[in-house]
Amino acid sequence: MPDIPNHYAGRLTRDKPLSELTWLRVGGPADWLYQPADLDDLSRFLQSLDPAIPVFPIGVGSNLIVRDGGVRALVVRLGRAFNGIEVEGDIVRAGAAALDAHVARKAADAGLDLSFLRTIPGSIGGAVRMNAGCYGTYMADVLIEARAVTRGGDRLTLTPDDLQFGYRQSSLPEGAILVEATMRGPKAPKEELYARMAEQLAKRDATQPTKDRSAGSTFRNPAGFSSTGRADDVHDLKAWKVIDTAGLRGARQGGAQMSEKHSNFLINTGSATAADLEGLGEEVRKKVYESSGITLEWEIMRVGEPAQE
Repeated sequence: MPDIPNHYAGRLTRDKPLSELTWLRVGGPADWLYQPADLDDLSRFLQSLDPAIPVFPIGVGSNLIVRDGGVRALVVRLGRAFNGIEVEGDIVRAGAAALDAHVARKAADAGLDLSFLRTIPGSIGGAVRMNAGCYGTYMADVLIEARAVTRGGDRLTLTPDDLQFGYRQSSLPEGAILVEATMRGPKAPKEELYARMAEQLAKRDATQPTKDRSAGSTFRNPAGFSSTGRADDVHDLKAWKVIDTAGLRGARQGGAQMSEKHSNFLINTGSATAADLEGLGEEVRKKVYESSGITLEWEIMRVGEPAQE
């Protein structure tokens, strides 16, 4: 592997097990894990990094399966220097490492409605990257601009048009790392926002396996969303329904299971490997297609290499 820079202010770890950094608690090591000290450090590090070394940013690993063989790349994970939240007027600026739930609460304290973020697991960087949404609102609806650092260390400001938001996706330049998002929240009474968020949390806990190791929804809903990612053309077809129709609620493979509580949630029952989880997901896709002719698309990102025999 090419040389890694010798001078840096952050924390660099070789052969870091990524199972420690994902919600599903599976996956092999990254060749390197870099945790930058601040924005300047990140930019300098990437500028001096050999262009032959792939870079892969991760957040809190809430929507990720890392395969058992690990990731042949330098993985970048942002920390405290990137989790600040500032509110000015109706504008909320949040670092990419800020948790979605924290941003929702901070906005609510200022009487701004970003309540859709409250039940979305993960951080703001991932929310922008995946155009996260809930209860009819998406990042595409509230984002003013995002800041990123390119693979070469340059700094970018990206508009929603630049990001070309779609359903659960955006067009981020290859190798770029999101570092901040600026959002505009509609004004609303604080008490009303907190009541709404409490209701949303109660509904989530009643219908989803929040106590289990999962990565949220496994597959995208097969229909019902416009190309912008907004829920303005909603139909009744949901991933969990076609999984149930195929008789796969509770299906198992090794330590992996499709949740009995919500059949579009893939969970690690305690002993699953990444191969178990991805294998079960692929088996579900195959049987749903055989049952209904529908091809389910993964919502969970899968990265890395399988374990060597």
